[in-house]
Amino acid sequence: MRKTLLITGASRGIGRATAIGAAARGWNVAFNYRQDEAAAQATLAEIEAQGAEGLALRADVADEAEVVALFEHTVARFGGLDGFVNNAGIVDRSQPLVEMSAERLRRMFEVNVYGAFLCAREAARHLSRERGGRGGAIVNVSSIAARLGSPNEYVDYAASKAALDTLTLGLAKELGPHGVRVNAVRPGVTLTDIHASGGQPGRAERLGVTTPLGRAGEAEEIAAGILWLLTDEASYTTGALLDIGGGR
Repeated sequence: MRKTLLITGASRGIGRATAIGAAARGWNVAFNYRQDEAAAQATLAEIEAQGAEGLALRADVADEAEVVALFEHTVARFGGLDGFVNNAGIVDRSQPLVEMSAERLRRMFEVNVYGAFLCAREAARHLSRERGGRGGAIVNVSSIAARLGSPNEYVDYAASKAALDTLTLGLAKELGPHGVRVNAVRPGVTLTDIHASGGQPGRAERLGVTTPLGRAGEAEEIAAGILWLLTDEASYTTGALLDIGGGR
């Protein structure tokens, strides 16, 4: 019987690579998208091409009712949940903190922190054996920005990801006794379109050459780490923050 994985923000980038990789490894995959239905349908087609069942649902992770419905629809469709990847997040244009508006800061933390915490809460409710779940694993997608700080560019984004690191450490201790492992992957500079949304489309290539490995990462390389943490090969791993950043 196939296990079921729910991923937030899988219509592009790391989330999409994780969804396709999970399907190829035998998971049924549900995921949400907020706006781009065409991209979501493309991801869904790739999932189904792997012989897996897929489910694409429109949901804003910063809306509690929509998050609750996302999990409920997934469980109703597949009969349960075995893993969750907390991936949805945003970045804004590069600028120092002194130039950031209150609205930018509000939206950044609304999606990257409040939304991620809501999703982790629902994952805990559905996975925990104490609550009738099957147990499983949660992987939070953080960033090495959480330890580098992203000065003069994205300190708000970096701080939001640091909150995910702390969530990972605390939730691993809360849920370990109930059959749920919780870990985080911290990607470094990766070739996805998130850099363009931050106003720097060439950022990954520019910074990639400064890493010890001399290049930016591919979304599939980050997904490989996420997928490993979801498997039984990582059965004694919880509360870990796994850097995948080319040594940066």
